[in-house]
Amino acid sequence: MGANCCEHHHEPDAGGDLGRQFAYRRVLYAVFAINAAMFAVEIGAGLTAGSASLQADALDFLGDAANYAISLYVVGMGLRYRATAALAKGVSMGLFGVWVSGITAWHAWHGTLPQVFTMGAIGGAALVANAVSFGLLWKHRVGDANMRSAWICTRNDVFGNLAVLLAALGVFGTGSGWPDVIVAAIMAGLALQGAGIVVMRALAELRSTRKPQIVSVG
Repeated sequence: MGANCCEHHHEPDAGGDLGRQFAYRRVLYAVFAINAAMFAVEIGAGLTAGSASLQADALDFLGDAANYAISLYVVGMGLRYRATAALAKGVSMGLFGVWVSGITAWHAWHGTLPQVFTMGAIGGAALVANAVSFGLLWKHRVGDANMRSAWICTRNDVFGNLAVLLAALGVFGTGSGWPDVIVAAIMAGLALQGAGIVVMRALAELRSTRKPQIVSVG
């Protein structure tokens, strides 16, 4: 799936289509509200339950909310501005991956045993929230690096939520916190992989804006 995201197609430019810009803005407002609300819910639940995977997912919601806000700001601007915003988002996704890795290591070291019921209930709510975002962003999954970064964030979130639910089952079945730690590590890996995809695409678009224009002399 990651390889397909790195292909360079001649895709629609959201900066030049006013109708598409308007539709994309409405979607971004919706997914921003969803992600901001879920961050508030999940960070509290993750800290209360002592779950590394819930805390990782909560930080992901926060990062996504910030990313969608940036996307809203640059919609309709020139390709260079949108590519620069995508580059910033890619870097932030990478920092999220590093941060989650640290949280995961801390919980692994201390042998934390998370609360299974809270993990399952909040993980299920997060899955519903991201499924709605996934559906809203589906028609905008193909586009410039800025649009693609929003799509990749949501795609990774759905996988992460499913993994949190599997972690809850694993903790329940084994009586150990290791399933939670393993899922959090996987989520960190997804964030780092997605960051690489977005950064590469954004850098390619920035390079394309620096190409000299050939002016023919009649």
